[in-house]
Amino acid sequence: MIFDCFGVLTSDGWKQIREEYFAHDERQMQHALDIDRAVNAGYMEFKAFTKEISGMTGLTQDEVIDRIGKSVPNTILLTYIRDELKSRFQIGMLSNAADNWLDVLFEPAQLRLFDQIVLSYQIGAVKPDPAAYQAITNKLGVLPEECIFVDDQQRYCTAAEELGMKAIYHDDTHQTIARLKELAHA
Repeated sequence: MIFDCFGVLTSDGWKQIREEYFAHDERQMQHALDIDRAVNAGYMEFKAFTKEISGMTGLTQDEVIDRIGKSVPNTILLTYIRDELKSRFQIGMLSNAADNWLDVLFEPAQLRLFDQIVLSYQIGAVKPDPAAYQAITNKLGVLPEECIFVDDQQRYCTAAEELGMKAIYHDDTHQTIARLKELAHA
């Protein structure tokens, strides 16, 4: 079982910033997505990213950092992973992330649910690049065909399926859990 972080295991403060400030301007949205991809791949420093977003939004850099870092854990899904999946499956996390926010976002017990974690900035590859998916399957020691992948971005689910994984598009926690039960017979 492989889960995305932002938008699945937590809320997504960066997505909220994008929707609030860039949804009305396609060019600015594309620029925001481009620099997001650069910082997530480790090609841009996080400080330079927050400075750029600050200039685009009028928020201070501290406000940008604070809003991104205020993502809230999905305790319903994390409890399901702990109670129903952890004892039967390896659990992985694969996230496009510009930095390691995990200690800020999760309690230690929540982090211990994950056997392996791959963050894009650490490997220089972002989803939907096949290298990102291969990194987590290699760390878990499994084949893609043995995996169920959960993400809130349809294009990342499609990329996972193209590699042979079963994928669940996460839009609602209860629907995701129901689908996990179907696929995992849990």
